[in-house]
Amino acid sequence: MTLRHGGEAAYSGQAPEVGEIVAEASFPLTRDALVRYAGASGDFNPIHYRDDVAATVGLPGVLAHGMLTMGLAVQPVIDWLGDPGRVLDYQVKFTRPVVVDPETGAVVSVVAKVGAVSETEVRIDLTVTFGEQTVLGKAQVRVRAPR
Repeated sequence: MTLRHGGEAAYSGQAPEVGEIVAEASFPLTRDALVRYAGASGDFNPIHYRDDVAATVGLPGVLAHGMLTMGLAVQPVIDWLGDPGRVLDYQVKFTRPVVVDPETGAVVSVVAKVGAVSETEVRIDLTVTFGEQTVLGKAQVRVRAPR
């Protein structure tokens, strides 16, 4: 994982400004990572590790688990917050699959930007891409505002 925080410090006592990029990260995925995730999650659907099965059901190749992609996408925000307990809500819409090539793998990139700030919470909008395409739409994390 490559991670860059947008600000000088992690989430502190001061609310960030709308439009501020608070974190960016890139996550390389391999087929081995998919197998490990399958073991951890219990999701052994063969579209996540067998090319022949993926092709049979009309997919362009082996796909990363949607929940794996979703989990990777929120991680830069958690790292920025320094406390996962500050997350109030996290929602995404799955828009495109992440195809993990057997040789080169895949890289999922995340940019976390402040979308709205109120007295009680901060909304972080995530842009999650694979290649040049967005793979999670309407990805938003609501976090407790600093006091």
